[in-house]
Amino acid sequence: MPRPKVHDAALRERLLDRAGTLLSGGGPGALSLRTLAQDCGTSTTAVYALFGGKPALLDVLHARAVHGLAQRLDAVEPAADPVEHLSRLAHAYREVALGDPHLHGSTLTTAVLPSFAHTVRRAMAARALRTDADPSTVALAVQALVHGLVDLERHGLAAAGGFPAALHAALDGWLRADR
Repeated sequence: MPRPKVHDAALRERLLDRAGTLLSGGGPGALSLRTLAQDCGTSTTAVYALFGGKPALLDVLHARAVHGLAQRLDAVEPAADPVEHLSRLAHAYREVALGDPHLHGSTLTTAVLPSFAHTVRRAMAARALRTDADPSTVALAVQALVHGLVDLERHGLAAAGGFPAALHAALDGWLRADR
C-alpha cells in the first residue's frame, strides 16, 4: 500500500497563503520558516519538502504576485481610447502595488511591461500618441513613471492626488499635437 502524502497540496496552499500574509505584513524579514510552520500547524521539514527553502518559497510567492497582477491587468475594462486604456492599466498597477507593497518591485514591473507595450502600440496605430518614437521606449517610459510614482507614494513623498496628475502630464507629453 502506498504511503499517504503528509505534505499535500492543501498544506502547500496554506503555507503559501500564510507566507504571503507574513511577507505583506513585514517584508522578507518577517517571513521566518519556523514561524510559518508553527502558524500552519506543521514542521519546517514540511516547508523544506514542499519548497526547498525560503528562497524557493519567495520565488513561488513572487510568481503568484506576477500572476495576480497579470490577471488584474487583463481585467481592466478596455476603453475605446487607447490612451485612456493605458491610464486605466497604470491605475490598476498602482492599486496592486499599493495593496501589497512588499511584492512591489522588479518582478512585478517586468510583468506589466507587455500590457503597457501592447496598449502603446495600439495608441500609436490609432494615431493617438506621437509616432516618432519606438513603442517599446514609450511603454518603458510610462512604466518607469508609474513604478516611480508608486514608490514615492509608498514612502509618503508624493502629494495627495499626485499620481493621477503626474500620469496625465506624462501621457499628455506623448499625445499627438493634432489630436
